[in-house]
Amino acid sequence: MSRITKSKTIKIDESVLLCKNGCGFYGYPAWKGYCSKCWREVFSKESQQHDAAKQKRGVQPFGRRQSPQPAPVDAFSKFEEKKKVQSEKRKQTVRSIFKKSPQNTLQEPMAEKSVRKVSAEIQQIGEEFADFLKSLRKPEAALDASKQLKYFIEKIQGMPDSPVEDLSESVVNFYQSLSDRIHSKSIYKGLSQESVDLLMDYAEKYLLIRLYRVLFCPLTTDDEDKDLAIQTRIRSLHWINVHLLDAQIDEQQGNVAELIEKAITSIIEMDTMKAPQQKLECIVRCSKSIFECLRVSKGAPASADEFLPALIYVVLKANPPFLQSNIQFITRFANPNRLMSGEAGYYFTNLCCVVSFIENLNADSLSMPQDEFDRYMSGEAVPHDPTKQYSCEGLRLMHQNLSSLGELRSQLECLMAEALQLQQDNVDFKENFKREIGAVMLRTPLVLKPRKVKVNIDEEEDSDVSSRLPPPLMPEVVGVGGILSQPMISCNTQSSDFNESNNNGHSPDPVEFGEFSSHDNPL
Repeated sequence: MSRITKSKTIKIDESVLLCKNGCGFYGYPAWKGYCSKCWREVFSKESQQHDAAKQKRGVQPFGRRQSPQPAPVDAFSKFEEKKKVQSEKRKQTVRSIFKKSPQNTLQEPMAEKSVRKVSAEIQQIGEEFADFLKSLRKPEAALDASKQLKYFIEKIQGMPDSPVEDLSESVVNFYQSLSDRIHSKSIYKGLSQESVDLLMDYAEKYLLIRLYRVLFCPLTTDDEDKDLAIQTRIRSLHWINVHLLDAQIDEQQGNVAELIEKAITSIIEMDTMKAPQQKLECIVRCSKSIFECLRVSKGAPASADEFLPALIYVVLKANPPFLQSNIQFITRFANPNRLMSGEAGYYFTNLCCVVSFIENLNADSLSMPQDEFDRYMSGEAVPHDPTKQYSCEGLRLMHQNLSSLGELRSQLECLMAEALQLQQDNVDFKENFKREIGAVMLRTPLVLKPRKVKVNIDEEEDSDVSSRLPPPLMPEVVGVGGILSQPMISCNTQSSDFNESNNNGHSPDPVEFGEFSSHDNPL
């Protein structure tokens, strides 16, 4: 059994991530530790010095020429060999296209499908860019931006065999010239800073999706060889575990394993994206999943020193395809302002440092003896992982599934107990309700009264109803001393008759009183 060695914590100084020129922006290994701005200045000076020295050697007198050195001859022969290999690849590609075989016939639909997919993607970004230009409500500015992009795309498509450094410089210069044009031309006046940023973002995305097949892993570079080298290197380091990297990851706790899988998926998806923004978004999602994984494992927020070992572990577990090509594509052709600062720039810088660490990883990096490191690399021994309780992944999955089934069983039992309790509560409620209703009915019995009938006064009198009515009151004439033979006339009638007689010029008739006897006199 191999002895357990305590690994030192892998830390990275924040100053190492920054440009070594001291400008404050992030530096990258592809630019020899400089940021994009400083690297262009250094590269331009070196190019001028190289061109001046080359020109000086070319104008030297014949007698003073030095004998050729073997190193340049070897370098030139290697360059010629590489160009020959690339030309052979192209010939083989052309021959394979025109060669008739059943295998190629079966592969034709797949090729057409991939072409359609790329064309659909280009069409989609073109429609999104056109919709954005329409939303600016500046037709002249939209037309000018479209013309600038179309001209530059045609220019790059016409120089496919140019060195990748020249292509990168041309793309970066286009970003700068387009930005200067937007801020200086009057047709762009009135645009908000947000609209300007979106215009630059859409221009970068549309440009690099259109030119992806030309700019990604070009034949004039050794990106493909670097991809194979880093993949082989990661395969040979498959034995490295969380304990050796001192990563604060506990895969047995919570949903840590799920978060690790999510981070691995995000970094693998980087190769399926075309635009640098999309690739950087994959890196950001991967990094955020790692931070969440560390938070769950520790129960507290993670620091930047704890992030780097976890990122190394995720990259070793994922072994992303075309890792170096994707890093070089972002470094060469992304807008430099996107990489020099911000969240995406920070995470991308850490990824570059991780790749550099994996390439140079040795026994001293893991604080273990060289012989032990060699045995692990050769496969003679497997390091012990204290955090790993199982000898194989299958046993771990079985344990995880059994644990999940146990949790589901306990939840089901709780659910059944609650359902039975609810059923019993319903029975008790029904019985109590019946008992209370019976008590109320005994205390206050229901008495039914006869129904009231509505009488319609406009209806014709019914004989039965009229027969039950009392007889009508008959008028009687009342005199002073007794009952008169004629009815008494009311005062209102007399006054009206008196007024009428006066109006006609006649006096009213005297009132006739009946005779009465002396014994009728009340006096």
